[in-house]
Amino acid sequence: MARRQRGDDAWLAPISIDMLVRVAVTTVFHPFVTALVPLCLRARTYPWSSTSMIVSIVWAAFISLLWTLSLINRRIAYGTKREVDLSEEIVVITGGAGGLGGLLAEVYGMRGASVAVLDVADASDGEARGISYYKCDVGDQDELSKVAAQIEKDLGTPTILINNAAVVRGKSLLSMQPAEIESSLKTNLLAPFLTIRTFLPGIIRSATGGTIVNISSVIGTLGAAQLTDYAAAKAGITALHKSLTAELRNSHPDVKLMLVTPGQLTTPLFYGVETPSSFFAPVVEPVDVVKEIVAAVESGKGGMIGTPLYARWVDWYNVLPVGIQVLARWIAGVDRGMQKFKGREGMKSDKEL
Repeated sequence: MARRQRGDDAWLAPISIDMLVRVAVTTVFHPFVTALVPLCLRARTYPWSSTSMIVSIVWAAFISLLWTLSLINRRIAYGTKREVDLSEEIVVITGGAGGLGGLLAEVYGMRGASVAVLDVADASDGEARGISYYKCDVGDQDELSKVAAQIEKDLGTPTILINNAAVVRGKSLLSMQPAEIESSLKTNLLAPFLTIRTFLPGIIRSATGGTIVNISSVIGTLGAAQLTDYAAAKAGITALHKSLTAELRNSHPDVKLMLVTPGQLTTPLFYGVETPSSFFAPVVEPVDVVKEIVAAVESGKGGMIGTPLYARWVDWYNVLPVGIQVLARWIAGVDRGMQKFKGREGMKSDKEL
């Protein structure tokens, strides 16, 4: 959870670098808006040779060129889109009994898709429209195979797989028992391998292809104190995603892959985690991540989703000199964020008090 805002600066809470960038992207960096500026100047009888007119035309042309290059880049990187009809899609979501996964399940259920939720926990709100719950340890191949067969029988062949299941221990390496390390890696890293291996053959057989969404984290790139197991697993998911994308790019181009690397979320999984800067590293609301995932999947394209802004540029962190990296970590408070971590169990205890 983010720090509470003091009363005298609470009005600043919604302001972040992400908000400023969104405003800029929809105004001075939008090709349609920039193209209107020369027309507005002309309407005010500015001559074509005036400095203001020349600058506005050059800027509009530059922004249009950047947008065109961006479209070409995405076309080369992710290929053509697949046709998506949610009424015909069968969505499998791991760890969908609550949190981000639960919200994804609710949205897809309300939008007409058939949803299968795989989780060891019971659904927080019981059965919901369009959602079927299957109790399953996704890190256990035998359980997963049985549940996959049941989903095939109940709903049909899955076409969208969202690897969302995760656990956070929040302990230092020496504080964790071997069984805890094994359990963490089993859920956070082994499970995506097993679910993809289980559901990918059916997705490949689908006439319209399918989509696999792998939810990683910026911690997989940055690492953080008290998150050795979680960071290692998320780095593994990112590597898995990139390698699988390379395997399927030519052999099965209708299978689209989406990598999601969010920052800190306001979910029970990260209850108690503190963020030092709500301006540069705002805490992300799950609903915002869900909007981006659903929109990306429905577009029929592959890609990468990073939110907030720093999550889209976090790879550049490793380009910095090591000394600068250490200084940046200290300023950002990356390795102090888990000091008051409580997690799901701590959240339950606080509610009972």
